[in-house]
Amino acid sequence: MSYFSELDFQHMQHALLLAERGSHSTWPNPRVGCVIAHGSQVVGEGWHRQAGGPHAEVFALRQAGSLARGATAYVTMEPCSHIGRTGACHQALIDSGVSSVVVAHQDPFKQVNGQGISHLRNAGIEVRVGLLESAAQELNRGFLSTVRRQRPWVQLKMGMSLDGRTALDNGRSKWITSDRARADVQYWRARSSAILTGSGTVLADDPQLTVRQLSSAQALPPVRVILDSQGRVPPTARVFDGQAPSLHVVHRDSPLASADNPQVLGLPADEQGLDLQQLMLDLSQRGLHDLMVEAGPTLAGSLLQAQLVDELLLYVAPRLLGDLARPLVHLPLFERLEQTLDFSLYDVSQLGPDLRLRLRPAQPPSAL
Repeated sequence: MSYFSELDFQHMQHALLLAERGSHSTWPNPRVGCVIAHGSQVVGEGWHRQAGGPHAEVFALRQAGSLARGATAYVTMEPCSHIGRTGACHQALIDSGVSSVVVAHQDPFKQVNGQGISHLRNAGIEVRVGLLESAAQELNRGFLSTVRRQRPWVQLKMGMSLDGRTALDNGRSKWITSDRARADVQYWRARSSAILTGSGTVLADDPQLTVRQLSSAQALPPVRVILDSQGRVPPTARVFDGQAPSLHVVHRDSPLASADNPQVLGLPADEQGLDLQQLMLDLSQRGLHDLMVEAGPTLAGSLLQAQLVDELLLYVAPRLLGDLARPLVHLPLFERLEQTLDFSLYDVSQLGPDLRLRLRPAQPPSAL
């Protein structure tokens, strides 16, 4: 077991904060930060800014220059050991002359998966692994989900009243949560690589599903994924307005699917609708690792039943809408308590008058 000092913790926390800066721009690559230090003195720092560009270690080593020799490098994920669009980071660390490397967690990607750590150790560099591992993995939960489960991390966002309703059906109640809550949704959208909705939501509300203001010129707008088994959504819908990429998901026998259009995905279907498992596989293969769902009760219920939801992002407004309002989700009737879907509270925050709850399945769909 590796020993980590208080100073190690401070430098790795710094590296995690650096990695966080790439939250809106690195996909399909993971978010990674790096700090190079001699004791308490930081001589270099960097983070991965966008796919195809230099990795975190490269930015940190450039800043450190010759001061990297004999230093310790703190990296939030195992340095890569293969040459893709950039060079191998393990070799850059070896060439720099660092004496030790502290890694938050191993990279399970098959072209790395411990090899970067092995190369460093074979070069005589001390490597310690496991510092702030959970925090680092949380930062890249989508990437890890794709590598280990071949599907994105799925966050289901919903807003509801105290009595579990989402909207009145008379068309006069568009928003039930506050401006603070809706601004918070923009934050979570920006961290996602894709936003999934259903045809019913698009036809009823004509949402745009974009991020109101991207954080920087490097930030990538999430891909809007529209699940439309019957091909009902018209090309004039705002989700196809060109303000962000879109993926129109239809039945594979639809004429839309036969047009050889990369913005259209044809899927098989059964009596329950389009194949959601296949959808998740395809999204992962496209590099869309973090999926946010903003949909009506039918699609939300289908995802929950299929055990494809990793987190509920639930906004609760302090009001009652009554029995005529729409329910939160459509689920089958449960006859026994053992059949119900149970969740654990992960985080709770107050946003103006509303509460934001983050809940995760008590029994996770599958381990990360």
